[in-house]
Amino acid sequence: MKEAKEIRVLCVDDHPLMREGIAAAISAEDDFAVVGEAGDGQTAITQYRRLKPDVVVMDLSMPKMDGVEATIRIRREFPTARIVVLTTYGGDEDIHRALEAGSCGYLLKDSARRELVQSIRDVHAGQRCISAIAATRLAKHTPRTLLSPRELEILQSVAKGLRNKEIAALLGIVEDTVKMHIKNIFGKLAVQDRTQAVVSASKRGFLKLECISGYSKE
Repeated sequence: MKEAKEIRVLCVDDHPLMREGIAAAISAEDDFAVVGEAGDGQTAITQYRRLKPDVVVMDLSMPKMDGVEATIRIRREFPTARIVVLTTYGGDEDIHRALEAGSCGYLLKDSARRELVQSIRDVHAGQRCISAIAATRLAKHTPRTLLSPRELEILQSVAKGLRNKEIAALLGIVEDTVKMHIKNIFGKLAVQDRTQAVVSASKRGFLKLECISGYSKE
């Protein structure tokens, strides 16, 4: 029988196999205990309130409520909560949003098990931990690129394949204003056309194409 565990962990991921794998990797360590699991952000909040874990391992993309919003709400209610993001999303904007929400660590899902385990220990000890890949991507896009809410609206419409005239009608603005915003978007993302803008915005975390109704990869 193992000795009493020191670090109590809540695993949050919407994919059962991934969640079970993470939990198994953590439970293999003598100083860890997985005290709960959740498949979406709302359940994560409920579990945190009930279990008061030492560290949360949090996915970003989940149904009902994503990891960023769940992190914000947990930290609002429990300011000392320690959350490590573990995700497939490695865009600089993804990382910025997670850190702004209050996460203490950021890892990609292709990280080695030992890196995850050490990150949990470091965060439990009060440190911040960002994987080398995530740190490099942040450095590459420093200072941070900021898109306005209107620019994001237009970028989402561009991703759906709407033309300038259609975007203008949808948003209730004139077509010249749409053109001006698109020009600004191109400049901020350092791209030359609409396709490049959508691809770059998706890679960097400004857009989640799978969440855009009507978007097709074909």
